[in-house]
Amino acid sequence: MRVALYQCPPLPLDVAGNLQRLHQLALEAKGADLLVVPEMFLTGYNIGVDAVSVLAEVNNGESAQQIARIAKSAGIAILYGYPERTEDGQIYNAVQLIDANGERLCNYRKTHLFGDLDHSMFSPGADDFPLVELNGWKLGFLICYDLEFPENARRLALAGAELILVPTANMIPYDFIADVTVRARAFENQCYVAYANYCGHEDEIHYCGQSSIAAPDGSRIAQAGLDEALIVGELDRQLMEDSRAANRYFLDRRPELYGDLNKR
Repeated sequence: MRVALYQCPPLPLDVAGNLQRLHQLALEAKGADLLVVPEMFLTGYNIGVDAVSVLAEVNNGESAQQIARIAKSAGIAILYGYPERTEDGQIYNAVQLIDANGERLCNYRKTHLFGDLDHSMFSPGADDFPLVELNGWKLGFLICYDLEFPENARRLALAGAELILVPTANMIPYDFIADVTVRARAFENQCYVAYANYCGHEDEIHYCGQSSIAAPDGSRIAQAGLDEALIVGELDRQLMEDSRAANRYFLDRRPELYGDLNKR
């Protein structure tokens, strides 16, 4: 499966503009099976409580329907970030996967909120860590800060994830996350990790770019720098199987020793 990541400066508060560039991207990524864009791509990330409240949409709302049409017309699955409003009025930092037929496959809500910025705008997601299948690969989802808690990626890997998709809005000075943590999560969980970040700045936030796709052996199969880029990597099942055969992490685990970790 070929996976494309779009690293870009945010277009805050411009839903129409972001939908337009998503349409263009879907055409440019022709030949890829999946296009992944950053966290809160639809509206921008650092937009404030009032704007999030106005721009939040239900998961089958107007923007979702338009993205479904884009995915179907371009023949590519799309994972995008957006603010989700539920029937009870809660607002979540969410990502949604729509397949190449325009069908909604999965909606995931960020479970670990980052700092005052996230906590002021969003409710935390519950304990649902869905897995879906796309083109024969089992996909799991995390959003930005979620990846920094090793339990999240391990939970997905133990459930069978072969690719963990991570739309993010990671900023300086946390660029070591993009450089080190992404590859570490891929290696320690023996799966691919695709990390789609912003570049440029949004008010006082300066994004660190460095979007990448990390392989189960800890290598990178695609890597962006600090500027806008569309990168593509091809997942190799044989590489994953060879890496899993050579790495004994899952065989050598001793879960009977780890129970107390969940009690603290």
